[in-house]
Amino acid sequence: MKRRYSMGAYLAGATAARVGDDMSGPALMLAGFALAGSATEASSLLAGITIAAAVGGPVLGALLDRARWPGRLLAAALVLYATGLTVILVGLDRFPFAVTVLIAVFTGLPAPALSGGWTARLPRVVGAEGLPRANALDAMTFSMAGLVGPALAGLMAEACGAPTAVVLSVVLIGLATPAAWHLPTGRGPASGTTEGGGPAGSPHATSLAGDLAAGVRFITRTPPLARATLASVVCCGAQGMLTVCAPLLGERAFGGASHGALLLSCAAVTALVANAVLARSPRAIAPDTVVWAGALVQAAASALAATGRPAALVIAVCLLGIGEGPQLTALFAVRHREAPDRLRGQIFTTGASLKITGYALGAAAAGPVASWSLPGALTVAACVQILAAAVYLPAPRGRCRQRRGLFSTGRSGAGGR
Repeated sequence: MKRRYSMGAYLAGATAARVGDDMSGPALMLAGFALAGSATEASSLLAGITIAAAVGGPVLGALLDRARWPGRLLAAALVLYATGLTVILVGLDRFPFAVTVLIAVFTGLPAPALSGGWTARLPRVVGAEGLPRANALDAMTFSMAGLVGPALAGLMAEACGAPTAVVLSVVLIGLATPAAWHLPTGRGPASGTTEGGGPAGSPHATSLAGDLAAGVRFITRTPPLARATLASVVCCGAQGMLTVCAPLLGERAFGGASHGALLLSCAAVTALVANAVLARSPRAIAPDTVVWAGALVQAAASALAATGRPAALVIAVCLLGIGEGPQLTALFAVRHREAPDRLRGQIFTTGASLKITGYALGAAAAGPVASWSLPGALTVAACVQILAAAVYLPAPRGRCRQRRGLFSTGRSGAGGR
């Protein structure tokens, strides 16, 4: 008899992959600067991977939905990403820099597998009753990765050199591969109908391009899903702005830019704690409420940080984590509730790609504004987060579902609406 795939195996694999992913960016930046000797070239490598991730998400998700063995495809994506990082590291002082950037672009294409690709498979790991708690635990792995990944990159670069930090991130992603390979292939709980009316999990009669178009249509034409997606992307834009402001805040409030990274780590810790608390009572609050309320909490954090006072900054980053962590969990709950099984992978990876894009745009916009006025940049971030809440607030269709609790899957479960 085949042994049942455990939630523990899922969490171990997803955590290793996500820590490796969050470690790879800073490690690659440090290695690029150490070997190429240029901050511009180092940032170009990271930009290449990020842009490609934004493009590759929808395609990867559609392929996962169509695959007979999606776990094996997910494992292959992890291997490709780890291999690409290795080739970039080897090529930094051997290949022309333009070639290395091109490799970085191709490396970034399967990157959404490390985030949305895993979460899309969660309903097939646990039953309908176990999904609410599993959803919260899954979101916690993101906070764990955000806390541990950059710290590991810095420590390894300091102790053994920046290239070693890249190697460790490759190893962590490689360790996640067996857990991805063995992900169950059975249909998720309460599978319903596909968008086209056929049974979920039925053989695909449409083309890849048709599936991509169907996924985009479903996201845009499903009001709760469209609002949650847009709100999360807008929030990610504000989070990108805060990341750019963090070193300046650390320097002005605590006397060193490096303290800005510690502020972000504090936010990751509180996000982790908040999700741990909610995992004990996963049906306590409606997910639709948490999406917009989380945005307002983050707006309050940005406004408080704009004061620049050390004590206020500490409180602000704690509030930031309290808003970010549960909001991410609630976003997953809305996606699981609304997504048909046939399009689930695409919806999750497309959402991840859009959030990456929002984050990058926010970070790019924050640089000039923060140079002009740091409090002004933080005020803009707060306004953006208020806008994210406003985007989600008008949700008449979701009110009847809000009584079901924070991470419930609703009547549609893993199936159609």
